[in-house]
Amino acid sequence: MDYIVETRELTKDFDGLKAVDRLNLKIKKGEVFGFLGPNGAGKTTSISMIVGLLLPSSGQILIDGVEIQKIKKGTIGVCPQDLVLWDHLTCMESLKLMGDMYEVPNNILKERANYLLKELFLLEKANTLTINLSGGMKRRLNLALALIHSPEIIVLDEPSEGLDPQSRRVLWNFIKSLRDEEGKTVILTTHLMDEADRLSDRIAIVDHGKLLRLDTPENLKKEIGEGDVVEILLNDPTENDNAVNVLKNMEEIESVIKINSLLDIRALDAVSKLPIIMKTLETHGFSVNDLSVRQNTLEDVFIELTGTRLRE
Repeated sequence: MDYIVETRELTKDFDGLKAVDRLNLKIKKGEVFGFLGPNGAGKTTSISMIVGLLLPSSGQILIDGVEIQKIKKGTIGVCPQDLVLWDHLTCMESLKLMGDMYEVPNNILKERANYLLKELFLLEKANTLTINLSGGMKRRLNLALALIHSPEIIVLDEPSEGLDPQSRRVLWNFIKSLRDEEGKTVILTTHLMDEADRLSDRIAIVDHGKLLRLDTPENLKKEIGEGDVVEILLNDPTENDNAVNVLKNMEEIESVIKINSLLDIRALDAVSKLPIIMKTLETHGFSVNDLSVRQNTLEDVFIELTGTRLRE
């Protein structure tokens, strides 16, 4: 297998707090690799070490078989969540300045800048000052700046943050083209489960600095069960713990957990089992305010593994 990024027992301590705990990852060349975890799970610290911005306490990072300290400048392009732009330069001037920093030859630089502006729907804004761009345009320019030197590995930290649905679709198509047409390796951190599911070839779920699962979105969803999820809101959510204890003993139910004020109940062919679920709750004195049934999603996998939604 051709791996371009590998971490071996990667660990980072901050004053006795283990932010990353012996993380072992292998990222394939030419894949979109999703990186998911709750707040404080160690995602940002892990990514910072993988791109060389933070030194590990112990462990090893290999980029295409070479230790990260020895890789060629420009191998990795980073698009941070926070915008890094020069307000009083135009889009084209910004790209040329960044390209000069990476010593991109002028003829290649001009061609690459035009290509990125076109693909990210910014060509008409080439001579517009960045301070005058909309929020979505600024985010797309931020991505272009990370790609101007054509890095082999691209790290995108929450790339869709603040984007409207149309801009998000443009971005998703472009990320796919980086993989499919340019053969780039993309590492993606996101809090949007739909984004992770649609774009990622494989997904790593981390919590408390440890790797919990690494697999394709399809396999992760199968692992939790090819069933449905019933979400129930009780009239008195303070009774949720008691309701969980009652429901988890039912043979018809695969699992039941409490998420915020809701009960998440997983069962195969859940619709046919709703009557028995409702009768059991009613028999034990629980009153249902609302319920809904939906298919299994990547977020259900995440909740099952971490016990929390991504933004908690």
